[in-house]
Amino acid sequence: MPYIASSKRYTEMEYRLCGRSGLRLPLISLGLWHNFGDNKSFDNCQAMLRHAFDLGITHFDLANNYGPPPGSAEVKFGQVMQRDFLPYRDEMLISSKAGFTMWDGPYGDWGSKKYLVASLNQSLKRMGLDYVDIFYHHRPDPNTPLEETMGALDLIVRQGKALYVGISNYPADLAKEAITILNELGTPCLIHQPKYSMLERTPEQGLLDLLEEEGVGSIAYSPLAGGILTDRYLNGIPADSRAAGNPSLPPEKLTSSVLSKVKKLNEIAAKRGQKLNQMALAWLLRHDRITSVLIGASRISQIDDAMGILTNRNFTQEELKSIELILEDAM
Repeated sequence: MPYIASSKRYTEMEYRLCGRSGLRLPLISLGLWHNFGDNKSFDNCQAMLRHAFDLGITHFDLANNYGPPPGSAEVKFGQVMQRDFLPYRDEMLISSKAGFTMWDGPYGDWGSKKYLVASLNQSLKRMGLDYVDIFYHHRPDPNTPLEETMGALDLIVRQGKALYVGISNYPADLAKEAITILNELGTPCLIHQPKYSMLERTPEQGLLDLLEEEGVGSIAYSPLAGGILTDRYLNGIPADSRAAGNPSLPPEKLTSSVLSKVKKLNEIAAKRGQKLNQMALAWLLRHDRITSVLIGASRISQIDDAMGILTNRNFTQEELKSIELILEDAM
């Protein structure tokens, strides 16, 4: 049966301007990092993508190495794109990235022009697209001049293969240099994608201030600290959980100290009438320096949970103070 998007898809979601651009991102974006590889059911992936779009989640975030194996998430997304989403392409924001190891040899990693251009060409082929909306350099390259890497991003926009460019995992000092170079080239940096959550607050050490000053948007990845900021681990590590079988969340991160803080945060969330994950997302979006939060999902119910923040994103000063005391103790 052909997919027809919900006629109510824009009734609940809120969209924020990304920096000083005219582009609006949904408060909640869907990332395809872990749950769209060859080891996952196509039917479930298709159902999650359809459901997300029906809820007004217009932004889908990928990278060349997402899977496993690398590239498979883009292939799967491309299959859904061709089957379901082609009539809605102009309503969607599709992003990809390059910067981690993708293929053998000296040209399949980091930040050279050779790698970035070739990688995006491959990504477009896997997804069956003419262009992506946002293309990121995924991580700084210590051995390639920043001018070359940013020059490659500028070239990609001029070639029509991406509408906007961004950076990810760049510390504040390198981000400032990259933003300056891109401005001089005439292709402004649209967005930065940092790892940011209640338990990972490094972006607060200058990066968020810089992005605000420069008019660059910000989308937080791992906003739930790999699943720690959910109710999954309040009573130990379930056998079917990410911590039990995914190297991106090793069990050693779930120390007794961290779990103690998570339980205290969960108590505050309960008093607010929210799940812990909803409060954690709302906390990131409490001010507009964060344009969007990038969630992952392995089932539709997790997308619905995230959407629950739209009805309760405000915090009292007392709540913020209590949260801060817990988080300071966790650092």
